[in-house]
Amino acid sequence: MQPTGSSPPEAVDYVLDSHAILTYLQAEPGDIRVRELLEKATQEECRLHMCVINLGEVVYIVEWGAGFARAEDTLAAIAQLPIEIADADRELTLATARLKAVCPIAYADCFAAALAQTTNATLVTGDPEFKKLQPEWGVRVEWLTS
Repeated sequence: MQPTGSSPPEAVDYVLDSHAILTYLQAEPGDIRVRELLEKATQEECRLHMCVINLGEVVYIVEWGAGFARAEDTLAAIAQLPIEIADADRELTLATARLKAVCPIAYADCFAAALAQTTNATLVTGDPEFKKLQPEWGVRVEWLTS
């Protein structure tokens, strides 16, 4: 219990990339951590973010593998989750471009990393592509494990 007059602790921010969401949706190894974060976000103990570009990645991967109807169901399911979907506005797009200029990872992955940078959040992923990130680029990564 908090003492009278004190403010609640600051919520911690996380960015979920497409790998993290697919891990959760497909109940793959690492999904337990994503479930924990979703529960914490529901209880307002953390904030979850995802870039609309990475949301698009999830949708095309599901549609490619399971068809349009399944992709639509997936999109509806994600809309019910406590995740703030960030638009790829000018600021985020330029931050992404600056990161991509120095980082040899996929452009869509750079959106997730740049969102983590600009929101001072921790990127949650299991995608080995992110192992190419360097500490000086200011992206904290939490690795999903089995």
